[in-house]
Amino acid sequence: MTANLYKMLSIAEANQIVLGSISPLEAVDIDLLSATGYVLASDIMAQEPLPPFPASIKDGYAVRSADGAGDFDVEFEQLAGSAPGKLSQGKVAYITTGAPLPEGADAVVQVENTEALTGTGSQRRVKIAKAAWGPGDDVRAVGSDIKAGEMILPHGSIVGPAEVGLLATVGAAKLKVHRKPVVAVLSTGDELVEPQEQRLGPGQIRDANRYMLASAASSSGCKVVDLGIARDTVEAVEEKFQQAVSRGADVLLTSGGVSMGNKDFIKAILERQGKVHFGRVRMKPGKPLTYATIEATSSSKAMIVFGLPGNPVSSIVTYNLVCLPALRKLSGHQEPGLRRVDAKTQTAIKLDPERPEYHRVSLSWHRESGGAGFAAASTGGQISSRLLSMRSANALLELPSAQGVLPAGSVVSALLMGDLGGMPIPEDIPMTDPLQ
Repeated sequence: MTANLYKMLSIAEANQIVLGSISPLEAVDIDLLSATGYVLASDIMAQEPLPPFPASIKDGYAVRSADGAGDFDVEFEQLAGSAPGKLSQGKVAYITTGAPLPEGADAVVQVENTEALTGTGSQRRVKIAKAAWGPGDDVRAVGSDIKAGEMILPHGSIVGPAEVGLLATVGAAKLKVHRKPVVAVLSTGDELVEPQEQRLGPGQIRDANRYMLASAASSSGCKVVDLGIARDTVEAVEEKFQQAVSRGADVLLTSGGVSMGNKDFIKAILERQGKVHFGRVRMKPGKPLTYATIEATSSSKAMIVFGLPGNPVSSIVTYNLVCLPALRKLSGHQEPGLRRVDAKTQTAIKLDPERPEYHRVSLSWHRESGGAGFAAASTGGQISSRLLSMRSANALLELPSAQGVLPAGSVVSALLMGDLGGMPIPEDIPMTDPLQ
């Protein structure tokens, strides 16, 4: 099938096909310290209460609240990590934060509300003034933080630093998580040379796409397989495809060779080796984006192939819009789409009459007299070969296909890319549905 015979799909239709055809990868066991960034494949339940014993919230004195105020002998010291002692009537015990409450005590009076009288250590006496305290004061009750049997994290949760701490707290040292995809990255083209090539020959350019896509996949936690550069022959490209299969790739990202030139072999090879699900998407940049699957020789599972355009901006934009959500779903993410916000344009933007455009912008959070919101500053010239338009870009404006110019101050939907660099973001920003 020639490239121009592929049905032109909307970006929503393309995402529906991709995400509808894949499922999260199988569960694997992993140590807690290695789990950051992974998605849980099973629920985590608390096997015991936390704290497992009544514990002091502050440094102070464990008391029997019925004894009231007065001068008391310090019977013993109750330290964190020690077994609870037994407190006699009419006496108190010095207690540290986190220590178990002694048997017989039912409250803690913090040091600031007491006065040392005589002696040192367990021989001292203290004055406890009458204060508004009673049973349970400054004591963490058994299970007050976490109850036995309580759901700690459901499957589908993304493990971050706080989740690691929580899992350590409940003793979940081994986890079942969804495996991260193995992503093979390939560039095609006779004109390409490695970045370390300092002197370019006639017609040569350095290969930016392979390095950029490898970095993008790696930053998502994927294992990257570098397939290098394939020259513009059918045999060279087919050999690289077989290398991807033999090296266990779940996903193959290619750049170049998907348009309609005499040397654009990718679609034809994919038709022979597998199934092309779509080969054109109504979007700017990135119209030739191709999605296919190739049956692996040693497994019943198909290898996913994304044929990305050769222009660098087209390549990274289509990666963010279609490939990244797919990698997230394979990794177990339940909401794999990019986060969407409304943003106000800072300058007028010319619209494309034929295709919706994903305009690269730098978002910032602005407060004005009328309220607060995101402001979108264009990154300049948007030609698909100009990778400078991705520098400092943290969002893609979703511009409709239309005649004319979008005025400055227009409110437009924007899809967030990567880290917003610590910019304050409201907690109620919704996740976009990639199928809409």
